[in-house]
Amino acid sequence: MLKLFLTSARCVRITRFHGVCGLATSTPASSPKVCIVGGGPAGFYTAQHLVKTRTDVQVDIYERLPVPFGLVRFGVAPDHPEVKNVINTFTQTAQHARCSFHGNVTVGKDVTVEELQEAYHAVVLSYGAEGNRTMGVPGEDLAGVYSAKDFVGWYNGLPRNRELRPDLSCETAVILGQGNVALDVARILLSPVDILKKTDITQHALDSLAESSVRRVLIVGRRGPLQVACTIKELREMLNLPGTRPEMEASEFEGIAETLKALARPRKRLTELLLKAAVETPGEEELERRNRAERAWGFRFLRRPLEVLPSTDLIRAAGIRLAVNRLEGDGEGVWAVATGEVEDVECGLVISSIGYKSLPIDPAVPFDARKAIIPNTMGRVQQTAGLYCSGWVKRGPTGVIATTMNDSFDTARTLLQDMDKGTLDVSTIKPGSQGVSVLLEKRGVKPVSFSDWEKINSEETRRGETRGKPREKMLDVGEMLQVARA
Repeated sequence: MLKLFLTSARCVRITRFHGVCGLATSTPASSPKVCIVGGGPAGFYTAQHLVKTRTDVQVDIYERLPVPFGLVRFGVAPDHPEVKNVINTFTQTAQHARCSFHGNVTVGKDVTVEELQEAYHAVVLSYGAEGNRTMGVPGEDLAGVYSAKDFVGWYNGLPRNRELRPDLSCETAVILGQGNVALDVARILLSPVDILKKTDITQHALDSLAESSVRRVLIVGRRGPLQVACTIKELREMLNLPGTRPEMEASEFEGIAETLKALARPRKRLTELLLKAAVETPGEEELERRNRAERAWGFRFLRRPLEVLPSTDLIRAAGIRLAVNRLEGDGEGVWAVATGEVEDVECGLVISSIGYKSLPIDPAVPFDARKAIIPNTMGRVQQTAGLYCSGWVKRGPTGVIATTMNDSFDTARTLLQDMDKGTLDVSTIKPGSQGVSVLLEKRGVKPVSFSDWEKINSEETRRGETRGKPREKMLDVGEMLQVARA
């Protein structure tokens, strides 16, 4: 039955764009047409809510790369396959009769936002956060210093990061930031290769990690244990990582136990686990496990980077100078203040995990450079009728995939409310993807459909099977396009 439905859906889609078979189109020319810019979680969740809630809306998703799913493919850690199961839901949305995927289209370059507004009743910007927040300290441009975003892209197969080739010949790595991404990076650096080789981590990253000399990872934050930004799941994974032991500074946890009663339950559980690892004497079995461990990791609190220290030839990182902080204020509003004391840590690898940031996509779209978001009210882009946003570009790069889901549903609800109220005019006939296709063809741009992506998916899966992996990702856009068009 499902097979019949999908076959029918594909036939309808062909009918709509090409008028074959003599069938009537499933979405009349006057139906509301919505364009979504960005094929990641925000884009797909927005599309999902639109096509499920309103039965006449036609949605087109435009994505810069030939492959869909954004950070689910390129951001989620390779040893977290359960998180990637959301791809099944996104695939159902992409295969819906009233939803189409157009990969290999760069909005702002191949087609402007204004041209999309001409072709669609509404445009939703869901293109995420491609920029890096910089540390703003001397030496951050030295070899051996990377953003977590680029490092994650390297081991997850993001084409733009395939040439990164991080030097893992040092013994100590320092990660700046204590969120989930920082712990992902620490875990990948320290995980046994036998674990990683069963994931979809790229082969070139796996080969580099197999030769890695990194044995110690310090995860540095400017505030204290009560402000650590990771979740308990990520912390527990680090504590249970085979072949590693935690190394904490017990002095950094003084007075923390006395605050437990006043903490909200999630923060309390996280802090209790931290305390157990840092100050409690481990049991016999855990002690034996730690003694056998050849690799170590630990949090360092109340530290802020001042300078990446260069090697004698001034080419690469040899250490990092940290300012020692103290906390002022109470509760959630505490802030870090420098004490004047500094500390130098010898290391050859520095990874900055202090956040992503969105970038402007088109001069026609308002952008708040300070907040690095598109200024909006409940997803409505300010002072621009018919333009909406969802995901990180709407609220900033925070939260997990479920946060993005709820945020994107909210934007979709806002858009549908505007349709129902008449504040978004859908009475005029718009060409939708047919109009955009004409522009792209004139400009020599050939979009990749979802069925084209399925060819890439099949080939990646086949290559993975030969190595005992779920998939082996293609790293070159040209190769992706060659497979898609075969």
